[in-house]
Amino acid sequence: MIHIGKWITKHKNIIIILAVLLLIPSVIGYISTRVNYDVLCYLPDSLETVKGQDIMVDEFGMGAFSMIVVEDMPLKDVKKIEEKVENVEHVNKVLWYDDAVDLNVPVEILPTKLRDAFFNGDATMMIALFDNTTSADDTMEAITNIRKEVGKEAFASGMSGVVTDIKNLALEEMPVYVLIASVLCFLVLLLTMDSGLTPVIFLLTVGISIVYNLGSNIFLGDVSYITQALAAVLQLAVTMDYSIFLLESYEDNKKRFENDKKRAMSHAISNTFISVTSSSITTIAGFLALCFMTFKLGANIGIVMSKGVVIGVLVCVTVLPAMILTFDKQIEKTTHKPWVPDLKGVSRKIVKGRYVALVLFLLLLIPAVHGNKNYEIYYNIDQSLPKDIPSAIANEKLKENFDMSNTHLLLLKNGLSSKEKNEIIDKIKKVDGVKQVIGIDSFVGANIPINMLPSDVSSQLKSEDYELVFVISDYSSATDEVNAQIASIDKIVKSYQKGGMVIGEAPLMKDLQDVTDVDLKTVNYISVAAIFLIIMFTFKSVTIPAILVSIIEFAIACNMAVPYYTNTPLPFVASIVIGTIQLGATVDYAILMTSRYHKERCEREKTKKEAIKIAHQASIKSILTSGFCFFAATFGVTMYSRIDMISGICTLLSRGAIISMIVVICILPAMLWIFDGVIIRTSLGMIKAGVAKRDKEMKTKAV
Repeated sequence: MIHIGKWITKHKNIIIILAVLLLIPSVIGYISTRVNYDVLCYLPDSLETVKGQDIMVDEFGMGAFSMIVVEDMPLKDVKKIEEKVENVEHVNKVLWYDDAVDLNVPVEILPTKLRDAFFNGDATMMIALFDNTTSADDTMEAITNIRKEVGKEAFASGMSGVVTDIKNLALEEMPVYVLIASVLCFLVLLLTMDSGLTPVIFLLTVGISIVYNLGSNIFLGDVSYITQALAAVLQLAVTMDYSIFLLESYEDNKKRFENDKKRAMSHAISNTFISVTSSSITTIAGFLALCFMTFKLGANIGIVMSKGVVIGVLVCVTVLPAMILTFDKQIEKTTHKPWVPDLKGVSRKIVKGRYVALVLFLLLLIPAVHGNKNYEIYYNIDQSLPKDIPSAIANEKLKENFDMSNTHLLLLKNGLSSKEKNEIIDKIKKVDGVKQVIGIDSFVGANIPINMLPSDVSSQLKSEDYELVFVISDYSSATDEVNAQIASIDKIVKSYQKGGMVIGEAPLMKDLQDVTDVDLKTVNYISVAAIFLIIMFTFKSVTIPAILVSIIEFAIACNMAVPYYTNTPLPFVASIVIGTIQLGATVDYAILMTSRYHKERCEREKTKKEAIKIAHQASIKSILTSGFCFFAATFGVTMYSRIDMISGICTLLSRGAIISMIVVICILPAMLWIFDGVIIRTSLGMIKAGVAKRDKEMKTKAV
């Protein structure tokens, strides 16, 4: 690696030019990568609800729909709105009562089924059917155009409206919170570093690696908006350490090689690559654990973030050294006295008060574990959004005027008799929370032939193989009530036809809950096992990984207990990813301190007390800098973002960084002190180094 380091220092100008040129395809790739704003589309393809979405497109030429509510308006004006909506591109058809009877027929004398389906007092409802899926660009464009066409005269509800609002919010917010994260990180670096220019160079090189990462996402086809939003701030948070390691090694080697800067940087590159590679492996393992989720959003986040860490390491040992050498004189000119005071005194007090920290650990352990097991999770995507966005207002209007919160779809295979279909519908109407059932008979009646219905209407409700029925529900998505309702409806449908399906937003969310409940346990087990093995092979010890993983798991439990005790529900995504990310990203703090302790005990023949004291004093500043950088990068998103799917994750990450930092600084020294003897006897490197024998000899001499 020294030879590579020498080549990098010799050709620093070429590296900087190449780095700048690579930004061009990266920016093109970033712009060309589609962003997916619908998390439900990441459910496994094997689920019946997901298969049903495909059948909808294949059989009916539609994959999404929206309920449009119009209030206090003459029917002739409602008709104009219907025509406006129907003329919007990608709207396949608008179903309203005029598809069954003439507009001149008074509402009061309409058939009961038709009147109940489309009218309630002064409000009327129509159903817009789209020719593509819920989160397709065409559908979102259609929703946007419908809103433009109808203005404040009507309210378009449904999942497509929610997805459109998520897109608009994400596009509006992302540049702002990336800027906030950068500014806050800059302030942390400015306070902890000895040069005013170094933080600028650090942010610039990390920014380059972020652009490379986002640009290379093009090979994935698309990325989730959650991945897109988190990628920049998380990469900034977890890879900033690598830049700090390189600079510290460079400064140390400058003293060692009497200010021979190129030689010093060559050795710094070699040292950093070795230490950062071993350090980054745990972070990568944490992200890759997400790829084992059956909910494919995990793989989306995991691949992008692990790729980002690898790119961050490569940029750190290539572009950053070139930048530092290029601007070395300017860095020295902006050097000032350290603003952070010497922390040796603080370190001595923490090590001296190790038993106090241990008592606090034992006192917090039970409430932390209890809170970690019992916090509330919500799965309703609407709940993660502000209440003043168009989709939220429209959904509220739907509930207010028609006392409905949800619409399920029944896909019934052709072959059922009219009697069987009527029995199915009658039984479904009796299920708790079912408000209305709208099918073909709502337009023509059970005893009137379907050929009496206009072909453009019948084709939307009946295909060659399937018939479509809308079930209006009083219950909101992702609640126990609606899940029980879906199970009851599905049981009724399956009792008549095994191939019949119940699909829609609420059934998808029910599947989402079932799938992610299993994923939560899976990814936690895999991440813990993977990181345990990595640390075990790094230190050639069984005890050290057990201690390090345990204290970070304790920090995670403390972090996750806060929502329980503050009665704050968490979005389901946050609860899944936080454990793996916090473990993978912050176990490095513990590894940093333990590595120095291990070195002092094995190579430098220090006593337990001396090794722990030196390790703590040597690592406390780096841990604080790293922890506060992680906090700064994610806290800005917490404060600014109005999308709880994003802000909820960043709240946990920012708080988790601080908790992990405190736990490592305060509790790890006590753990190393107490288990020092066990560590020596269960660590191959220490056994070979004869640490136990030396300790015994030193005790004998002391006596």
